[in-house]
Amino acid sequence: MNRVSSTPPDWASLPRSTPGIAAPEAGPVYEFYRGRRVLVTGGLGFIGSNLARRLVELGADVVVVDSLAPDCGGNPFNLADMRDRLQVHIADVRDREAMDALVAGCQVVFNLAGQVSHLDSMVDPFNDLELNARGPLSLLEACRRHSPDAKVVYAGTRQCYGRPLYLPLDEAHPNRPTDVNGVNKLAGELFHLVYGTAYGLRTCSLRLTNTYGPRQLMRHSRQGFIAWFVRLAMEGRTIQVYGDGRQRRDLTYVDDVVDAFLRAGASDAADGRVFNLGGSEPIALVDLARLIVAIAGRGQVELVPWPENRRRIDVGDVYSSYAAIQQALGWQPTTPLAEGLARMIAYYRQHWQHYVP
Repeated sequence: MNRVSSTPPDWASLPRSTPGIAAPEAGPVYEFYRGRRVLVTGGLGFIGSNLARRLVELGADVVVVDSLAPDCGGNPFNLADMRDRLQVHIADVRDREAMDALVAGCQVVFNLAGQVSHLDSMVDPFNDLELNARGPLSLLEACRRHSPDAKVVYAGTRQCYGRPLYLPLDEAHPNRPTDVNGVNKLAGELFHLVYGTAYGLRTCSLRLTNTYGPRQLMRHSRQGFIAWFVRLAMEGRTIQVYGDGRQRRDLTYVDDVVDAFLRAGASDAADGRVFNLGGSEPIALVDLARLIVAIAGRGQVELVPWPENRRRIDVGDVYSSYAAIQQALGWQPTTPLAEGLARMIAYYRQHWQHYVP
């Protein structure tokens, strides 16, 4: 095993956004939500809670539903300081009676319920099928029956592409998932598109890449490696990076992801579309680990051999083009990676006890 230097890369030399294209002002998009009733499923989770908080700030009438399924990321603390400014319901999106009542009267539905662990999907594929395929179908049926005019925005994943045939990934790339989670998330996405063409629901999907930021689950390493890397560094432990560590990923800060959801929910141009999100520049995982250690001021990085269960589902280098959503909705990532990681680490320093048992 090789010890790796914690010297961060030269981030000043890396581009932060697409040259020559500036994102338009989001004011009219944000004004759209004032006074509108909005449902966020998976709203006590990482992205869902950040989205719900922003919607409250924009003056929306926000309804949050979350099942608080074990190990799926839901955390009541994520919205604890806002409980008097929104509604929180503990329910499963597969509960027909509950969802029929909750979607009624909602003008926008952000569907972020589900589970994202690739490893867990291989260990228990039927549970992943329930959460990521039956769950979205149940929600869509509730919308079809009780809120047919609502806009529904789905949290998809770039995992549906599998091992890239070319980079950066665009929406025309074939879908060839390498794990059960990718298959079921793709099914959930296709349900949304079918309900658009068959029943006239206004639906769209955002294929997320590696999202990071405050309120992300840190209890274990099976739901996103970034938060786990951050936890290890903050505890002064060793971040283990597999192989030579040169596999590249793109990362998107959660505030930028929230902005993409808001734009998609407010724009007719998103109807029936699938959009990739992405980061400004891909980074090798070993360089990411070194950057996290440098910002945290603790920890170390080590290269280790691939575990067999992870090697089988790894996709190698993978990063996405966000040109389509930039053209259609004016979205692009704006948060520099080092800045986003610093905000994330500062948040967990303040609220550590609510995320690490």
